[in-house]
Amino acid sequence: MKKAVFLILSGIIFLFTGVAGAAELKVPDWLKEVDVNGFASAGYNYNFNEPYSRNINFRPFNNRDNTFGLELAQLVFHKDAAAPGSTGFNLDLNYGYTVPAAIHSTGQSSSGDFDVKQAFVSYVAPVGNGLKLDAGKFITEFGAEVIEGYAGWNYNYSRSLLFYYTIPYTHTGLRGTYVFNDRLTLIGCVANGWDNVTDNNGGKTVFIHAAMTPAANTTLNVKYIVGPEQNDNNNNLRHVLNLNFGITVLEKLVFSADYVYGFEKNVPGIGDSDWTGIAGVFRYPVSDKLAMNVRAELFNDSDGVRTGTKQDMWEFTLTPEYTINANMLLRAEYRHDQSNKKVFDGKDALDSKHQDTIGLNVIYHF
Repeated sequence: MKKAVFLILSGIIFLFTGVAGAAELKVPDWLKEVDVNGFASAGYNYNFNEPYSRNINFRPFNNRDNTFGLELAQLVFHKDAAAPGSTGFNLDLNYGYTVPAAIHSTGQSSSGDFDVKQAFVSYVAPVGNGLKLDAGKFITEFGAEVIEGYAGWNYNYSRSLLFYYTIPYTHTGLRGTYVFNDRLTLIGCVANGWDNVTDNNGGKTVFIHAAMTPAANTTLNVKYIVGPEQNDNNNNLRHVLNLNFGITVLEKLVFSADYVYGFEKNVPGIGDSDWTGIAGVFRYPVSDKLAMNVRAELFNDSDGVRTGTKQDMWEFTLTPEYTINANMLLRAEYRHDQSNKKVFDGKDALDSKHQDTIGLNVIYHF
């Protein structure tokens, strides 16, 4: 509170007395080292099924038909730690009407439209090139897509099925990062589990991530996570293997691929279950302002453990993107989803095997 009062008081003095008056209040040294960034995303989506429920099924982040929405407003305070012996922190505060509620971790007091996306402290231990340790809550290493924010956003407006249904969003625990050279980085973590602030059992989840650059303009990420995720059960382990590949060819054409295989032992009411999926994204910058992004994916939830229905799904997404200026981005989108089961709302509940949507999204970041 004292920090907020100081900033407000400085602004008031500046408005009424000018720079000279504001200069009398000395800015603390710690405040000079803190960076502040922001991000806002708003959009409109329309479902051609014209569902009675006004839902866009299997789309937690932009899930309402024929609706304008403020999906996310983010403010980030951070002091990066890089050199051995240095310390830092990261605090991501999210507000919005879809994203925060969808990624809200269990164990937090439910706040609906508000979420602490990340909150961790960092220390670079003087070991070799420097072993970076992060303690607290942080977004997952898994997947090819991200929970968007000032630090980065996806090529497509809507997220993939793999993003929503095959991997976690966040972890709370201890993460270590070691950069061997410009070709190999290893990241390891021990955490409470998937999207848990307070653990739901007596076990812990661990993962390892090898980030590699085997050749110029080529990246390969190999990730594996294992741990007990069922309530009050330390024995039934959940395993996920995730591979991400990216390459730039013909100078401008970017291709990325995302593969996920998951297995969980003895899921209550289902038994041993697995799921798998693969997605590919192409991006081609037509000009300095305009880019075309295309995604296609297949997702098999043969036991219904991830979506609640035994089904095979696929989707195709086309997202033209226009850069208005250095801080603003505009995206339009057409998407087709298909299942071998009737899982999409239409005039009646779950009466369609397909869903076609269009969307318009604007992003501002600083």
